[in-house]
Amino acid sequence: MRKLISHTILTLDGVATFDAVADTIGELRGGEAGEDFFNRLADEDAMLLGRTTYEEWAEYWPTSTYEPFASHINSVPKFVVSRSLDAVPWGAQANATLVNGDLADAITDLKQQPGRSIGVHGSLTLVEGLLHADLLDEMRLEIYPVLAGQGERLFHDQPAPKRLRLVSSLIASNGVAVLTYQRN
Repeated sequence: MRKLISHTILTLDGVATFDAVADTIGELRGGEAGEDFFNRLADEDAMLLGRTTYEEWAEYWPTSTYEPFASHINSVPKFVVSRSLDAVPWGAQANATLVNGDLADAITDLKQQPGRSIGVHGSLTLVEGLLHADLLDEMRLEIYPVLAGQGERLFHDQPAPKRLRLVSSLIASNGVAVLTYQRN
């Protein structure tokens, strides 16, 4: 069965949407943390996106030349989870599919299809829902040594407690911590 792996960038104060410090994070994202991210990205042959991330990314990535992520995101199939969208175009590529209806059924079916890992990028509400529904196999958190002060955080609801197991860690020389957790 395919693994569903989320990739989330966080500031030290837990903010996951961080316009005020985006440039600083961009400066710190290279080096060991960036190399680790792109090595893991090579294991993914599909992407799962929430509506908000899809709407932001569909305007930018289809024509972006920011490599190597642009080539990756534009070439892999994308599955967009939304109850409000009717279509999910992706530039000239016809490789985005709308996922609606029961999330658990749709994701379970997707994970049973042949292929490698499925990455969840951004999509905070989706990541939270997948984790609470026990559909997320692995959480990869890149924690940057900056304080955003304000912005959206990864977790909002207070569901039943969950215990995760740390399976790998990397502390880059520039202070970025990359922590990977799996379900117990």
